[in-house]
Amino acid sequence: MLSVAAISLTLVGLRAQEVTTPSVRGVTNFAQVESTIACGGATSPEAVAEIKKMGFASIFNLRLASEEGAEIQAEEAAAQAAGVRFIHIPFDTAASDPAVADHFLAEIAKPGTEPAFIHCAGGSRAAGVWMIKRVLVDGWDVARAEKEAEALGLTSRRVRQYALSYILAHND
Repeated sequence: MLSVAAISLTLVGLRAQEVTTPSVRGVTNFAQVESTIACGGATSPEAVAEIKKMGFASIFNLRLASEEGAEIQAEEAAAQAAGVRFIHIPFDTAASDPAVADHFLAEIAKPGTEPAFIHCAGGSRAAGVWMIKRVLVDGWDVARAEKEAEALGLTSRRVRQYALSYILAHND
């Protein structure tokens, strides 16, 4: 017979990890899952040094270069100066290109990439690709991954649909 403690530990393991929302200067909508991942919105190049101090090994920027205030090159230069790996994967929600998730999953799997800070303009795209990773790589069920993604900033219906469609097409 299972003990109460064993049942409690099992239930704790089934919940999404705790998401915190500390204030990080230069980052909008910063949300972090323990020490594994953080998602955010618009991020200034000046914020990169603080992200490095927080212990992040890499920064994923999902913004299009044409987005107002994207500053891709300046952020990449700041990441290089801080010794943080910088990965730019432009995610156009109007295109719904599966190559975005393919590229993200390939990069996040590389040794030394986590903990990672993933950002876009508002946080939805960042949380959406993380949701895909949770289901397809970490083996989470969709409901659990979606709940965590919502806590990380997934608010866009279009991004949610992109993530769910990608998961459905790639979940064996």
